[in-house]
Amino acid sequence: MEEHVGALWHRFITRAARRHYPDAAVTLAEIEKTAGLLFRAFGGDPGLRVAPAAAIRHGARRRWLARVAGVGEKSTPACRDLETLQLPAELALFPQRTLNRDLYLWLIALAAAHDEVDPDAPWWGQNQQGTLIALDRFPGLRSRYHCLATAVLELRIPPERLPPDEAAQENLIRQALREPGSVLELPAARRPPQPVPLWLYPPPPPAAGQSQRRDGDTKSGGGGKPAERDRQRRCAERVDLPERKSPFLAPFRAESLLSWAEFVRVNRATDDEPEPNAGRAADDMDVLSVTRDGSSTASRVRFDLDLPSASEDDLPLGPGIKWPEWDYRKRMLVPDYCCVQEMLARRAQPCELPPPLRRDAQRLRRQFEILRPGRGWRRAQPDGEELDLDACVRHTADCASGDGHERGLYRQLARQERDLACLLLADLSLSTDAWVNNKGRVIEVIRDSLFLFAEALAVTGDRFALYGFSSRKRQHVRVHRVKTFEERYTAAVRGRINAIKPGYYTRMGTAVRHATHLLGRQTAARRLLLLLTDGKPNDLDQYEGRYGIEDTRMALLEARREGLHPFCVTIDQEADDYLPYLFGKDSFVLIRRPEDLPHQLLLLYTRLTG
Repeated sequence: MEEHVGALWHRFITRAARRHYPDAAVTLAEIEKTAGLLFRAFGGDPGLRVAPAAAIRHGARRRWLARVAGVGEKSTPACRDLETLQLPAELALFPQRTLNRDLYLWLIALAAAHDEVDPDAPWWGQNQQGTLIALDRFPGLRSRYHCLATAVLELRIPPERLPPDEAAQENLIRQALREPGSVLELPAARRPPQPVPLWLYPPPPPAAGQSQRRDGDTKSGGGGKPAERDRQRRCAERVDLPERKSPFLAPFRAESLLSWAEFVRVNRATDDEPEPNAGRAADDMDVLSVTRDGSSTASRVRFDLDLPSASEDDLPLGPGIKWPEWDYRKRMLVPDYCCVQEMLARRAQPCELPPPLRRDAQRLRRQFEILRPGRGWRRAQPDGEELDLDACVRHTADCASGDGHERGLYRQLARQERDLACLLLADLSLSTDAWVNNKGRVIEVIRDSLFLFAEALAVTGDRFALYGFSSRKRQHVRVHRVKTFEERYTAAVRGRINAIKPGYYTRMGTAVRHATHLLGRQTAARRLLLLLTDGKPNDLDQYEGRYGIEDTRMALLEARREGLHPFCVTIDQEADDYLPYLFGKDSFVLIRRPEDLPHQLLLLYTRLTG
């Protein structure tokens, strides 16, 4: 009975103290795509991605009912850093759903305006500057902002209920919300001010040693795509592992019992099965402490990513080619930063088309024969088989007007050529070793795609080349030569396709620059660069996150300036998060079922070149 009454009291006091309206809640998942679109439309940095913010302890004064209930210690402030715009995963501050949604829109507009604020100003000064910029740039937000400011002020503790130092601080914050730009200095107080939902907060400082990474600490997958997206961000710190000077446990004392947030250096077995309550335990912690013990699991499987010996590796072609790389933080192209090594399969035996693909290949060859250049009439030729009536009429009219000049008056029957060149660049990173279903792996789907693609294009007579790529840091970007533009599609090329295998990581920008160089030497009127991938750019060094995205985007912009037409075909289900920024909304396609990739790739080629 006592436990039942206690549970009822806890439920009652929690509901009374918490300012939360679940019926009017708006989640970030509902507006995630709209948020990214609006942020770019408001003029924000297009390279930032929208992510859920972390809940942190604010340390501000709470109402007495919240202190009794033990709630309100944490808040989820919006902030932005170099790579992400972090917004609360859910907003339920107001009883009206429209106000909660407007709060999301306002934070997005304010974040877009923060690119023009003074970076040396304090955070509360930056928010006032950003508010003035956003309201001046988008006058339609004025009414929504004033409604939000009025609603937020009603939720805050009145100044008369605060100590004098906190009351002075609160009065100035209220003035800054009503009249942005009017507060030039915010006095210090014993406690931090109450969280302001309308403002952006500085991002938490990076953990000590966070930028230092070892090769073994990187996940073994080369595509860089997580198995499951974690919708919750947590605060973390990197600490040193405590020294263990004695193999014996210390004498037991009740006051030395360990809490969730403390740890000692003891040997714990590494289990392949995840701990079922680990997520719940992490939610109970304010800060997740991370340290290195020198024997990470990743380091034990590191040998899988080491380069093979020269006798077992593919055959290198030439000494390697240097390419620059774009560093978005320095806003400069670092010259000769990466090295591309073209490779040729050493033990690729000439072969015929695999039997399971022969029926599909025969059907596709019949379909693609209609794209083969045939004989057609060329108009306005100086000589030919018969007169061109349209040219004769124009010539007669020009002579009657006194502007007659020599022009071709005949039609000539000649062979029509398709002035087209296509280079297909396939991602052969280690993530292609994953299984797509119970029948095959990603690398097998890519292999079938290359087989059918080559069979179909060999019928059309279009010039095409096939390459694959993977990487292991910047000095070893492997580009596998499968078929060049000068080679014919023969059994030797089929043997190279059959010999492709998963490689290492995905330094996409360097591979795109090399493919741009190869395709740029073709003199065709239309040059198509097809990129076939299953994940986002990734590598062992700093080439991850926004760095890899920005370098790849710059490489694609360079390709477009060379007159090429880049297009991406992907099976990454999270491609909508980054491919619109890389290729544009109409220059990529997502294949929902990877096993459909071979046929979808050919249909796409027909649409792009028809």
